[in-house]
Amino acid sequence: MLDRDEDILKAAEDWKNAGHGVALATVVETWGSAPRPAGSSLVINNDGGFLGSVSGGCVEGAVVTEALDVIESGQPKLLEFGVADETAWKVGLSCGGTIRVFVEKVG
Repeated sequence: MLDRDEDILKAAEDWKNAGHGVALATVVETWGSAPRPAGSSLVINNDGGFLGSVSGGCVEGAVVTEALDVIESGQPKLLEFGVADETAWKVGLSCGGTIRVFVEKVG
């Protein structure tokens, strides 16, 4: 996993230059116990490849799925993940926190 922002942005640039569609997912807000701090990023290509982390692994799959839609449509999304009684069986954060992740297509 790449943790440094410059590594993630370099991967995005390399994928884009190689002709891939690319999206960048960034943690923009956290509440409570969140696995990754605001500013953490995940870069995703149109083949479903990704580097980085927005949640330490617990919601990356859902973010990748949403990012593929963003790459296709060009429309950014603001995603929210957390734990609540009604969502306990869906994708969420086992740590009890909540995160908001902004996903945008890399131009």
